[in-house]
Formats: sequence, structure tokens, C-alpha cells
Amino acid sequence: MLRPLATLLAVVLLCSGCAEVSQPDTAVQAGYGADSGEEVSLPLTEAIAKLPVAKEVTSGYEREKFNHWVDADGDCQDARTEVLLEESKKKARGRCDVTRGVWLSTYDGHTLKRPGGLDIDHMVPLKEGWESGADAWTEEQREAYANDLGDPRALIAVTAATNRSKGDQDPADWMPDATSYHCTYVADWVAVKIRWSLFADRAEKAALEDIAAGCDNPEITVRLAQAGQAPGAPDQSDAPEGGSGDDPRFDTCAKATAKGYGPYRKGRDAEYEWYRDGDKDGTVCDS
Repeated sequence: MLRPLATLLAVVLLCSGCAEVSQPDTAVQAGYGADSGEEVSLPLTEAIAKLPVAKEVTSGYEREKFNHWVDADGDCQDARTEVLLEESKKKARGRCDVTRGVWLSTYDGHTLKRPGGLDIDHMVPLKEGWESGADAWTEEQREAYANDLGDPRALIAVTAATNRSKGDQDPADWMPDATSYHCTYVADWVAVKIRWSLFADRAEKAALEDIAAGCDNPEITVRLAQAGQAPGAPDQSDAPEGGSGDDPRFDTCAKATAKGYGPYRKGRDAEYEWYRDGDKDGTVCDS
């Protein structure tokens, strides 16, 4: 979903005190020696050092410009539901609508058993995304970003109170109450920025560096968002969710079942491997 690298400046800033890049849409991945769809791994401090710095875009943002909670694979589970199913510590109840499960809100350490008290947080908020590069994207790119199921760090279930406390703030202005989570939070924030070729502003980068200095410098691995990736769909390198090209006949479970195919069961049907089992019940394309 990112612009071709041929149109992007390969500018890498190695310190927060360096001059800002001249173009706010400079591609992050250009500095990582990787193209869209490819994977990069490097220590957290190096990843932060390579984040380009630019002034934020201060106008034009509207939440409606990021169409979110779409059901990209037509399996009746929108992106919010997919995250709830994926992150529940026990098998969640419900299919199209989740009614019960066990979720740990890592921002504050609280455990919830009903989804009503949970928000699905965009690790890098939609407004922050707009201000750091997404303003130049197409509607399809913004929809893909807002429903990113291809990297589990992009969307996270947390208590509504902490999500609303965070709002659209970056790490220079807000960090989770759970201090033990700060290193993970910063690593995940940086990973999402790299994945989607988003830049940082000066204060944000300085805050990231300060927090990372107190961490054990974990290595982060990121697969760069692919140009042409379907909105909200996982990367093609992942197990397909509801159909992503592995099934030679249909591109979604909905299309397969409409033609009388499925359900496919783990250990019985080879077709099971063509689809991602979002609710982990051992069955796909069952509705």
C-alpha cells in the first residue's frame, strides 16, 4: 500500500538532532534497504535512529478518511472482531459478534471478560498517521492501514479508558500507565511506523530514544506493508484469512461457501491450510 520506491527519497537521519528531511513523505523503508512486502530485522535503537524526521501535517485530518472496521474477507468478522478473537486469552464466545472472552489490557494491566469495556486501539493513531505521511495516501491505503491485520502490533485491545486517555498522542506526550510495558510499547510503535513508512517529528523521536535507552535493545522484525495489499488483509506471507489467493478457485470463504464448498477441518481437509482460522476452532469456511 506504499508508493513505489522509485518516487521516494532515500534519506536516512541518524540522530534526532539532524536536519529534517525536505519531503515529509520520505519512505522509511528506503533507509532499511528493503522494498514493500519484504522483512527487516534490527535492534530497536538502530530502528529509531533510522526514522526520518519531518514536520507534521497540521491540517486536513478527518477520521472518516480512514474507513475502519471493515470485513475484508467476507467472513462476517470485521477487523475489530478479528482482533478480539485473536487476543482473547481463552476461546472467545461468539463468531460474528464476540460476547465473552478474557482480555489483558497491557496499557494498564487490567483483565476484562466482556468486550464492552474494550476499545481496539491503533498503535499509531489514525490522526498521527495522517500527520506523519498518510495525508498523501489514497483512500484504499488509508483503509488498509486502519484495518491492518497483517501485523499484530498495529491493532490492540485495551480498556476504553486508557485508549481515550491516549487519544491521538505520540510517545512524547503519552505513555501507558503500566511502566513495565513501556519498552514493548515503544518497540511496537516504531515497528508500525516502519511498516507503513511513516516519519517522526523531533519531539517524538527524542522521546523514543530516551525510553529505548532504558530497555535491553530488543531486535524488532517488521514486514513492510505491500503495495497493492488488499485493505485490511494480512500479508500474503501469513496464513490466509478468509481467502487471500491460496485457494485457486475463490478469494474469500464467503465465495467458497456460496458455491457449496467447506467447511474445512484441520487434520482432515487439505483446504484448511488455505485459510486463516481466526477463532482457532479448527474449522474454516464454516458459514
